[in-house]
Amino acid sequence: MKPRLQTSLGQALVMTPQLRQAIRLLQMSTAELETEIAEAVESNPLLEWAEDMPGNESRTGEEAPETTASGSADEPRELDADWAPGEENWAAESGGHGGSFDDDDNGSAAERVAETETLHSHLQWQLHLSPLSPRDRRIGMTLIDALDDDGYLRTPLAEIAEAIKPDAVAGEAEILAVLHQLQRFDPVGVGARDLCECLRLQLGVLADGTAGKDIALRIAADPQLLERLPRGGAHALQSELKRPLEDIEQAIALLRSLDPKPGAQIGALEHDTYVVPDCVVWKQKGVWKVALSGNALPKIGIHRGYEKMIRQCSESDGTYLKSQLQEARWLLKSIEARGDTLLKVMRCLLRQQAAFLEFGDAALRPLTLREVAEHIGLHESTVSRAIARKYARTPRGTLPLKAFFASGVGTEGGGEASSTAIQSMIKKMIDEENPRKPLSDAKLTDMLKASGIVVARRTVAKYREAMDILSSHERVRMG
Repeated sequence: MKPRLQTSLGQALVMTPQLRQAIRLLQMSTAELETEIAEAVESNPLLEWAEDMPGNESRTGEEAPETTASGSADEPRELDADWAPGEENWAAESGGHGGSFDDDDNGSAAERVAETETLHSHLQWQLHLSPLSPRDRRIGMTLIDALDDDGYLRTPLAEIAEAIKPDAVAGEAEILAVLHQLQRFDPVGVGARDLCECLRLQLGVLADGTAGKDIALRIAADPQLLERLPRGGAHALQSELKRPLEDIEQAIALLRSLDPKPGAQIGALEHDTYVVPDCVVWKQKGVWKVALSGNALPKIGIHRGYEKMIRQCSESDGTYLKSQLQEARWLLKSIEARGDTLLKVMRCLLRQQAAFLEFGDAALRPLTLREVAEHIGLHESTVSRAIARKYARTPRGTLPLKAFFASGVGTEGGGEASSTAIQSMIKKMIDEENPRKPLSDAKLTDMLKASGIVVARRTVAKYREAMDILSSHERVRMG
């Protein structure tokens, strides 16, 4: 059969620079987004702060230029038609719940120091929400502890099996099954044992029609091909792959768009000092509503003066300005997409956890990333990125979006109670106990069982310690 060249038309999904930028902006906190925007405005002459635009000094938020990424910086982005700007009397809007809805501590909750998140804590949080048995979670915790800062598992599975003892005795096949679950967490590619596996995991989540995916998978599956790639490029692989040079170059471009150190991005992005709310939640006429805060939508737009100059300047200057204009438009669209995704997630959270906002931790229902992803039609990793380091200003204070999620514990009635709700119940029981005869963990277990919640005494002890509550013999007060 003679080799021949032929052309054909088709559609394929590609990991474009715009998509990579949108994903990167999505996982940023508000403070990081502001820094990113400031750097873009400084380096791109086609971008300008909205208040610096000619004739913008006398404009109100409603009259802002159409090219800006937001309206007034002092008002949240409108979600519903009956949004009333400035309505921040949380107790009144919430039906008169009074002091229970006040901000935490003194001063603005938006100025509290943010808790630093590491790769390990980010993965542990996802593990806690996964539908795994206690035994598999124990194996998962050991695997997470063994990951390095880049997200790789360099420790052999035999050593992991030894590390789990004496809590559990697990074979390598069982550990490998839990590792495969861990490899589905965000960031994609974490838990890989080498570069080839890391690239294959990231390629695996791409749609089947992604241009160059099949060839990229072949390259990633062969360490020798991957090692040969930096030295010889596409030409060095053509003889073995037996595919057109153009297709191989497309696959190489796709491989280069992947992250060889997926774990490093978590630690690298964690440098916030203050909590800045990304959205505002309030209650109006008995309905919970959400809107993006002004800080979440920086006021930037296209510089009209430079845009008009593109038609008048020389070819070289015109090419430069056109590329900068395209980048500016991509950035504005990515910021808009970030806000839309965040609102989608928050709307779902409000539907699922309205009782939590109304009555507190005791009413928090079990909710996982998978449930939210299925409700709004997004991937789990996208939901995880959307809520990472994001905060909502609510009548109960400024809360991390992770606070709306909780794993479930089975009840005698066949339903589930969230671990957060159980902790709230334990705290209430201890607050109401006789100080001369504190409740033991066994007694707390029996009281929970009487309420229909079956948990082990060891689990009660773990929840108590997580809330920094002393054991019963240390809580005895004779006075």
